[in-house]
Amino acid sequence: MDIEAFLEMLAAERGASANTLAAYRRDLLDALGTVSDLREVGGDGVRDYIATLAARGMSPATQSRRVSALRQFFRFLLSEGLRSDDPTIVLDRPKPLRGLPKTLSVEEVGTLLDTARARADREAPPARRLAAARMRALLELLYATGLRVSELLGLPASAATGERPFLIVTGKGGRERLVPLNEDARLSMRAYRALLDERQAGRSPFLFPAASACGHLTRQAFARDLKEVGIEAGISPARLSPHVLRHAFATHLLSGGADLRAVQTLLGHADISTTQIYTHILEERMKTLVQEHHPLGRMR
Repeated sequence: MDIEAFLEMLAAERGASANTLAAYRRDLLDALGTVSDLREVGGDGVRDYIATLAARGMSPATQSRRVSALRQFFRFLLSEGLRSDDPTIVLDRPKPLRGLPKTLSVEEVGTLLDTARARADREAPPARRLAAARMRALLELLYATGLRVSELLGLPASAATGERPFLIVTGKGGRERLVPLNEDARLSMRAYRALLDERQAGRSPFLFPAASACGHLTRQAFARDLKEVGIEAGISPARLSPHVLRHAFATHLLSGGADLRAVQTLLGHADISTTQIYTHILEERMKTLVQEHHPLGRMR
């Protein structure tokens, strides 16, 4: 099947993650439900399909992603000699209204971490104590490093060994990067690992194993447990997710004066344009600097 061949190419040549491949598969199968033959469809047929997306109430961002998936798929067919043209050349890419990422204030993150620490200290039954220690380690690591949730949950068990003040993380496309660790993150990770070893030493290659015999903790389980801690900390569950803490990491670094290129490296973004969504923070800081230090700003 052409779609599966395309996905195999993405995995082999571009190092696409399982989540990325699943998203492409969903998008292309959706198109296949309307356009019966992707090898033969013309520009009008593709345009008609894209028109149905808006009629189905899909957001501009979703429409843009579907167009992008189709463009890449037809370029693949063209390169493989399975088509002689690219029917998406007639399409205009819908412009998504890109909002600012949700984030938390420094004070809110502090309250969240304090709540997780208090839960880890007071939970007495072994199973609950392990779960609380795990959540504390997850939150300390996530806020200290800004890792993607997939990178965090997929950390190997060996990440908690040794005295290194950094992690070696394999991100998108198989690219490795060094991510510094603060002392709180290192201590919470090691304390959690000690409790884990008491209960299931050597049973999983992952630092955060799933309750089942194999695999690691799922992002859904992490998000659910995070919202529970958030409720106890007085933070609305609607404002809280693992990705929000990644945004908080970047936002607070930039607010504190970090360079955008440094934040790009820490987040593992291949392109600076991805990191530039945070430039509103830099713009606000520049305005404040001018107002506080420029003679005309002080004269008002």
